[in-house]
Amino acid sequence: MVVSTYGARGSVEPMAGLAVALRELGAEVRVCAPPDEEFAERLAEAGLTVVPVGRPVRELVTTVVPGSAAGLAQRVAELMDAQFETVAALAEGSDVLVANGPLPLTSGARSVAEVLGIGYVHASHQPVVLPSPYRRPPGRRGRPLPGEVTDNRELWDLDARIAQEMFGEMLNSRRAAAGLAPVDNVRDYAFTGRPFLATDPVLDPWRPTELDVVQTGAWILPDERPLPDKLVEFLEAGAPPVYVGFGSTPMGAAPDIARVAVEAIRAQGRRALVARGWAGLGLAEDHGDDCLVVGDVNHQALFRRVIAVVHHGSGGTTTTAARAGAPQVVVPQGADQPYWAGRMSDLGIGVAHAGPSPTVASLSAALGTALAPATVARATAVAGTIRSDGAAEAAKLLSDLAG
Repeated sequence: MVVSTYGARGSVEPMAGLAVALRELGAEVRVCAPPDEEFAERLAEAGLTVVPVGRPVRELVTTVVPGSAAGLAQRVAELMDAQFETVAALAEGSDVLVANGPLPLTSGARSVAEVLGIGYVHASHQPVVLPSPYRRPPGRRGRPLPGEVTDNRELWDLDARIAQEMFGEMLNSRRAAAGLAPVDNVRDYAFTGRPFLATDPVLDPWRPTELDVVQTGAWILPDERPLPDKLVEFLEAGAPPVYVGFGSTPMGAAPDIARVAVEAIRAQGRRALVARGWAGLGLAEDHGDDCLVVGDVNHQALFRRVIAVVHHGSGGTTTTAARAGAPQVVVPQGADQPYWAGRMSDLGIGVAHAGPSPTVASLSAALGTALAPATVARATAVAGTIRSDGAAEAAKLLSDLAG
């Protein structure tokens, strides 16, 4: 089988988790992923064969203005061409092609599967992108949805038309060159009528829609990396700290978030652990011995040793913190993050911060709620209900599909 993905860590790691589960069932799996060095190292540690595709994601995430469509046409062309060229060559002779990522990638991947006459499965770790009458579409770069329209079905129909306008001509020109008929609804073509949803049903209860969504549970890539010695020393030197990290999310709305977070944590009488992430968070050199700044570390191990997790609200970080039983404060910056923030609040295992730019006072208040005994107890209880076999379940279904 071939797994094709493009995006930040939250896109790549679930697909790597699926690939590992497929390999454990005896399947030969090849992964197409961005060439970022940190991804290559992580997947190599998992023993996966990886073919680099496209430009490094980190460069795009840290240089593109959020919501801007500048340079979009070139990026779309690159993603599609990579599917029709690199992925197509790799998938020849395979049984199934599984893809997730931006619509130009997934629509191109399904076209490749069509050319090769093999199975295709669309995978999503973001429930908000799948059409549903229960929520608004998230919107597309440079094409905001009209605020005055409140009917969700109407908005999803509009979203399909926008997607066709943005990507249809580019996709159909490549399909024509491959001998394929044009498609008139790029979005629904890419998603298919039966997409896989790689999220936990407790954290993300999918409500039935016209789509036959297959929710398997989250696809988790096991992390066996030991924590760095300096981090272990810090953890053992005092009470469990509060972790602060925003992953690959740019923090343009809150450029001073590290200082604000540390002051808010200190206001709660706690120590602070700050992850640099792609935003390059850091502290002054004289920040004190109650704080530590770390790079990329094993969250699965770390989150079991912190008192709370302050983060941006990606599905991956949300799930990892929830599995560890750590109360959460989510400061969403965009995309699917407001959704996950709301879910943590609804479940009573965390707090959704109002807005992307916290103050010391607002973040301290949110932490106070997250650290309350009722929230801690609820987070511990929910941790025991979260599935750990999502990738294995999806791998079994894919193996059956491959025959």
